Amino acid sequence: MMLLRNTSAARLTRVLSSHVNKNQVISRAYTTVTKSHDLVGDKNDPEHWLKRTAARAHMRAVGWKDEDFVKPLFLVGAPYSNALPCNSHLKQLGEMAQAEVEKTGGKTVTFFTPVVSDAMTMGISSMRYSLPSRDLIADCMETMNEAYCCDGMLTLSGCDKTIPAALMAIARHNSVGVTLYGGSIRLGSLNNKRINIADNFSGVGAFKAGKISREELEGIEKCSCPTQGACPGMFTANTMATAIEALGMSIPFSSSHCATEPNGDISSKKKQDIVKSVEALRNLLEKNITSRMIMTKKAFENAITVMLAVGGSTNGVLHLLALAREAQVDLTIADFNRVGAKVPLIGNFLPFGKCGMQDLEDIGGTPVVLKTLLDAGLLHGDCLTVTGKTMAENLADVKPIKSKNDQDVITPINDPIAPPMHHIIILHGNLATEGAVMKISGKEVRQFDGPARVFDGEEPALDAILNGKIKKGDVVVIRNEGPRGGPGMREMLYPSNALIGAGLGDHVALITDGRFSGATHGIMIGHITPESMSGGPLAILQEGDMISIDLDKQ
Repeated sequence: MMLLRNTSAARLTRVLSSHVNKNQVISRAYTTVTKSHDLVGDKNDPEHWLKRTAARAHMRAVGWKDEDFVKPLFLVGAPYSNALPCNSHLKQLGEMAQAEVEKTGGKTVTFFTPVVSDAMTMGISSMRYSLPSRDLIADCMETMNEAYCCDGMLTLSGCDKTIPAALMAIARHNSVGVTLYGGSIRLGSLNNKRINIADNFSGVGAFKAGKISREELEGIEKCSCPTQGACPGMFTANTMATAIEALGMSIPFSSSHCATEPNGDISSKKKQDIVKSVEALRNLLEKNITSRMIMTKKAFENAITVMLAVGGSTNGVLHLLALAREAQVDLTIADFNRVGAKVPLIGNFLPFGKCGMQDLEDIGGTPVVLKTLLDAGLLHGDCLTVTGKTMAENLADVKPIKSKNDQDVITPINDPIAPPMHHIIILHGNLATEGAVMKISGKEVRQFDGPARVFDGEEPALDAILNGKIKKGDVVVIRNEGPRGGPGMREMLYPSNALIGAGLGDHVALITDGRFSGATHGIMIGHITPESMSGGPLAILQEGDMISIDLDKQ
């Protein structure tokens, strides 16, 4: 069923010609019409050129010259703020992208959107703005692209939901576009032990349980985030970055390139990613390859496969569904179990493993994972990508992982960390009649039964955990945290990692109509639908009711 052969040049030509969007207009550098001429005017149409006089006057005020009005116009957009390491370098990357576009004969509309830090807002009401900000960012990018009649889009991203947001904007109007991840932060170090941002959340639980001192907790706080970049494990940011590379919408290798060098400077590989992304964007424009020609059902299956293989975040489920909707692809929650039935867990990444994205970069990056899966018949090799080549063509010179002799980041397919259906599983039941998402990260937990400990909201549940009121065998229930009930569907990282810190991660289940951070691990079920606020069964659950989790029956 999987199509793994390289697409021939003739086949690729037929694919492109059969999918050309007749409404998509491209640069005068390549054809006789451009979308951007709607804004600046078309010199071949004197009447239209006359009508756009005022627009050009404004553009001349910001440095445009006569020759610029026939150049392709590209949007460069990034969710930037100096408040968080995930995105604080995106202004620099945006300026580099602008310079590269102009160096290669184009012009840009460059701008920055809002961005909400998940890690900083975790556990407080501010987190209610996090997930909604995904759509706000996409709306901002769409608005700028459509308002300024751009011929193509280069969108940058960093923290969690900014990554799907940056691609949603491209897919929404079937635009020509490339998206580029700003890169991962490097792991911190304390007493010769590698640490990361998630250790702060579990550290609070460990401190309250008397397992570490206040001085040790302060050491974690000061050493866990040494550079700029997004969270270093296979949390939501790196999950979505690798999935989007597998989807074909970012250039090869870019998802696994760290944001900075160890000294904190923007990494040379990330600078090169900018150059290659601009090159890819111009090639897409020349060939009129639009986003929906790449973002097909099979491409989404590739993204799901990689997400499950590397041990990605449960947030990948809701973000990929949102992306598919923008691309007008019929993807449902059932597709995750259908695809996942064949995909083993081969990534030894944080939060459940020990490796960070810098370790994947060191062994060859995301393409090594893709080639390993491709050779095992688990990827569609004939899917088109932003390089203008197919997935298989991109991976032709990449060597797959065949042994664990010289690295412990990725296991061979025939010797996985866990077999299929041992990471993210879609469940149904009388508490989740429309579905729920469970993350077990390779644990051999097939059945869990225990009494419900019911909490209306995150804060009382966290207090109960930190004050030692949750015992082995309990099922912590956090309700009224869904999209409506929250509102905003906050992440339950503080309660989940407090359980880990207290030594209860393998002995207590946590279920919620909210969601989880990619840094979460343990026995966790989120996204329960219908949510409590909408009249879901979770609303009538009472303290002490027995809850049964049966993975074999899903």
